[in-house]
Amino acid sequence: MLYNTLTQMRAKNLGEGKYADGQGLWLIKRSKTAGKWQLRIVIRGKRREMGLGRWPDVSIAEARERAAKARRAVRDGLDPIEERKKEREKPSAVTLAEAAQGCFEAKKAGLKNKNAVKRWMGLLNHHVLPSIGDRAVEDIDQHMIKKTLQPIWHEKAETARKALGHIGQVIQYSAALGLDVDMQATMKARALLGKQAHKVQHIPSMPYQDAPKFYQRLKSETGVVPLALRFLILTVARTTEVRLATFDEVAGDVWTLLGERTKTGQKHRIPLTKEALAVVKAAREQSDNQHLFNAMRGKPMSDMAMSLFMKREGYEARPHGFRATFRTWVEEQTDTPFEVKESAIGHAVDTGVIGAYQRSDRLEKRRILLSKWTDFLQN
Repeated sequence: MLYNTLTQMRAKNLGEGKYADGQGLWLIKRSKTAGKWQLRIVIRGKRREMGLGRWPDVSIAEARERAAKARRAVRDGLDPIEERKKEREKPSAVTLAEAAQGCFEAKKAGLKNKNAVKRWMGLLNHHVLPSIGDRAVEDIDQHMIKKTLQPIWHEKAETARKALGHIGQVIQYSAALGLDVDMQATMKARALLGKQAHKVQHIPSMPYQDAPKFYQRLKSETGVVPLALRFLILTVARTTEVRLATFDEVAGDVWTLLGERTKTGQKHRIPLTKEALAVVKAAREQSDNQHLFNAMRGKPMSDMAMSLFMKREGYEARPHGFRATFRTWVEEQTDTPFEVKESAIGHAVDTGVIGAYQRSDRLEKRRILLSKWTDFLQN
């Protein structure tokens, strides 16, 4: 069989028709000035036809090169037609910011509440994307990640650790898109960044012996913030849960937080003592909207309002620390079962198989415990 039977001049002079160049390569002309290249090839025992481009845009030399590449692929056990299709279907260059947004949209439904949704993308927007968000995600390597996170690696250790994890999730999402990313980039960046020197610092809490005096002082104060602090201490709820509390969450003597409002993502009922209900009544008299503890213009209380109040009053302890104050008091002053102690502060204790069968949230047992806590605060 003759190979390379066509020349540039001959191809130009040929009229309409099909002309073999050899080894399955054909020039198919629909007119004297236009045509296409086609390769006839056997792939896994089946005859296939593979287009190699338009003539004369694709020269004879280039058509032969493309045909040789396809034949090599067949020898290697590949299907060049399918491989080309996959290549064409690959997304064009995707930036890290675009990949992050796509990853976020895919994960959003699985995030447990609105705050988690806000924090997930906010972490990248604040600490990662301003530096390397416009870079193609396929170009992201350990050196870029290290340079981006190094300024906060020790000073904001937890934030940096979470940001590194988020980058890893974005890279994994990009791999699922078919992009050629370095799946080990974050692992290698962690090795370059080294061990974090930052030590975990717990939120300062007040000794439980001092809590009654502080609570009585709050009762002598006026305004929304002291009222909110009283409610926080009485219910041992989280700061955000208190400041965003609404009147429609309170029914009778139970305050119900839906899953989107809790850290665990599960509904949490909090029994309200007479003292807590008195706070709700006082809040209702002061509020002009749906929030128990509202700020100006119908907005809920600022996330720093209670902390700033305690700081101005000269206390080292912070509002969230009252959960530790309560938990220490329960441990040292009562014989409350572990499950009741933990569920009182909104921790998940019934998980796995136990959670499938144990459906009670121990509301009445927690009501007794919070009543004892309220009595302690008012002595």
